[in-house]
Amino acid sequence: MTSNAIRITRIGTTKDRLGEGPIWDAETQRLFWIDSLGGAIRRLDPVTGDQRDFAVPSPIGSMSLCHDGGAMLSLQDGFHRYDFVTGVTAPFALLGLHNTNVRLNDGKTDRQGRFLAGTMHLHRAENEAVIGGLFRLEPNGSATLLVDDIATSNGPCFSPDGRTFYFADSTRQTIWAFDYDTDTGTPRNKRVFADLSALGTAPDGATVDAEGYLWSALIRTGTIARFDPAGRIVTRIDFPVRYPTSVAFGGADLDVLYVTSISKSVRFEDTVPDAGGLFAIEGLGIKGLAEPRCAL
Repeated sequence: MTSNAIRITRIGTTKDRLGEGPIWDAETQRLFWIDSLGGAIRRLDPVTGDQRDFAVPSPIGSMSLCHDGGAMLSLQDGFHRYDFVTGVTAPFALLGLHNTNVRLNDGKTDRQGRFLAGTMHLHRAENEAVIGGLFRLEPNGSATLLVDDIATSNGPCFSPDGRTFYFADSTRQTIWAFDYDTDTGTPRNKRVFADLSALGTAPDGATVDAEGYLWSALIRTGTIARFDPAGRIVTRIDFPVRYPTSVAFGGADLDVLYVTSISKSVRFEDTVPDAGGLFAIEGLGIKGLAEPRCAL
């Protein structure tokens, strides 16, 4: 349900095919997000309304801002570095999957600056073997496989102390929690955090607020859910479009929840006028955490 104190507003007029990966840059007070299938990074100054788009050469699953002002991207074939000044995309760590039906998808940077991203199958038969998994980007230009048997990677995020890692497989309608070694960047002790099959929905993009609660876009039900640390849904917000995709806290006080959405992706299509738009949820009375930058 939606509280009367909560306000949901569409921001601007952009219409993403598959909006994803919102990131609030606390240093510049700007919001970044992507149109995954449109091959675009979008940047918005919410105060002035100035909005710019940056083209990338293939579908983009996620991004992490870097200390040098650029970004690390998860593209079709692996990790690439992007320069916002020149528009140049340069390979950094290619995965060598050699399967056009599999690409890197959602990713997030841990509290120590390591970028983790997982793969997804664009189309997968029921009995088809799962290829790929969750990878950690390494300083030497390689990528280490951390978790395998993942059909659709989504919603990676970290507890406030960085010692719990959350990660979802949308195909399996499940969010897992792991113990996370902050020294090595290794997840262990996989367990079910939330099984959403009874709700008939899949978890998509996610974030963790300053109180340690997880927020997830429940893509098939048109809702945003807040989970307590035990995996119980404590808040559900009805959304004006059917397919919200990802969430991130932003704003000067980190108390605005930005939400991306789908107009037409490989699997979903929404014909309502605001589908594919960027939204802001205000009045939650909850703050998020500043996202770390990629250390590479």
